[in-house]
Amino acid sequence: MLKIGITGGIGAGKTIVCQMFQVLGIPVYDSDARAKWVMQHDATLKDNLTAAFGPDAYTLAGDLNRPYISGLVFNNPERLAQLNALVHPRVRIDFEQWAAAQTSAPYVLKEAALMYESQAWKQMDQIITVFAPLEVRMKRLLHRDAHRTEADIRAIISKQLDEEEKLARADHIIYNDDQQLIIPQVVALHQQFLSA
Repeated sequence: MLKIGITGGIGAGKTIVCQMFQVLGIPVYDSDARAKWVMQHDATLKDNLTAAFGPDAYTLAGDLNRPYISGLVFNNPERLAQLNALVHPRVRIDFEQWAAAQTSAPYVLKEAALMYESQAWKQMDQIITVFAPLEVRMKRLLHRDAHRTEADIRAIISKQLDEEEKLARADHIIYNDDQQLIIPQVVALHQQFLSA
């Protein structure tokens, strides 16, 4: 089965593009949501996180202690790298199991903001990058995420792979720049993947 990765910077429009593929009947693996699920349910990962970050990594009820973990990794690149080194391999395993279960789908999509940073691209047959210029993304994000400042958004962007690099590495680009219609771009790629 064809495995298509979909990435793009924050505010580029990955979610809306994925929703369009879902309307066309294509299963989409949401890496962020699944990473949260895996951190909560994968026994091996829970043991590894507890060993790495201490007994406070999980609450007495067994739930991931997100504020505690966030506090440890926020502005600490070494601790963040340690967290990612534990979580990303378990998410890759989860994706493979999920993809194998999608037996009636012609292909699957994996949405991941950190497609390259997490090495998830290595599991994919092709990569789509959703692109929007920075000023368009900033406007969308300030409207969508009212709790975030422009400085907050720029800090998130600075931690993601450069847009030029994403574009250079992409097999396909969907332009979500408020100038071009995205539905025809999605439909054209869908037809291409069906005939692959």
